[in-house]
Amino acid sequence: MRVNNLKRAVVAFALALPGAAIAAVVAAPAAHADSCYTWNRMLGQGTSGADVRQLQIRVAGWAGYRDIVENDGIYGPKTAAAVRRFQAAYALRVDGIAGPETFGKLYQIQDDDCTPRHFSWSEMDDGCGRGGWRGGPLTEAQTRQNALRTMWKLEAMRKSLGDRPIIVTSGFRSRTCNARVGGASDSQHLYGNAADVVSRSRSLCQLARDARYRGFSGILGPGTRDHGDHVHLDSRRENNRDRTSNTTSWSAPNCGVGNN
Repeated sequence: MRVNNLKRAVVAFALALPGAAIAAVVAAPAAHADSCYTWNRMLGQGTSGADVRQLQIRVAGWAGYRDIVENDGIYGPKTAAAVRRFQAAYALRVDGIAGPETFGKLYQIQDDDCTPRHFSWSEMDDGCGRGGWRGGPLTEAQTRQNALRTMWKLEAMRKSLGDRPIIVTSGFRSRTCNARVGGASDSQHLYGNAADVVSRSRSLCQLARDARYRGFSGILGPGTRDHGDHVHLDSRRENNRDRTSNTTSWSAPNCGVGNN
């Protein structure tokens, strides 16, 4: 039944697009049993809903230079552009419409716990190694949601840099943990919005430069005090609960990465 419904949805959506023809309709795949999330309709500009939000989480890392994909459930131009970049990166048909082919690739790179293939909850939780998502300003659910979005941005960075491993050295920190490691009192690590990263096969400057295209509004790297051995990445523009909201702060001067 799900397959038939999806086929009808594909046809209806395609015919609703300007200049669309039945010949352009992509056949629906077999029903996909995914333990995390399964999309049941085509998505494109003008659609909205919880399924769009789920898509936005997964394409957040394809936002483009100095931009972000808002997780607002509205499929607007930014979401469409991010989908096109995702499609191009994975050698899919580039049309900005999320359909069977795009969803199929997302299922392929998504684990059953909703994390992208190359990142995990364990490496993103509590930088002091104690585990858990409590002790920050947000609820556990909110913190985990932020961490999930961060992981998907890192997955996009990994793909962009040639599928080379990226290692997270610090993710979410409780207030106690943050104080112990000497983090700033308003650190984005407290919100699950941040990750400190390194790579064995890519330089810190390569990480910092690529991060400008991955939806990260906070970048601290080589040339910034205390960031000579890692790159700090965060999503402060998406965090409206602290004083750094709606700002972009990039500082990796040794890499030519700055606010201008």
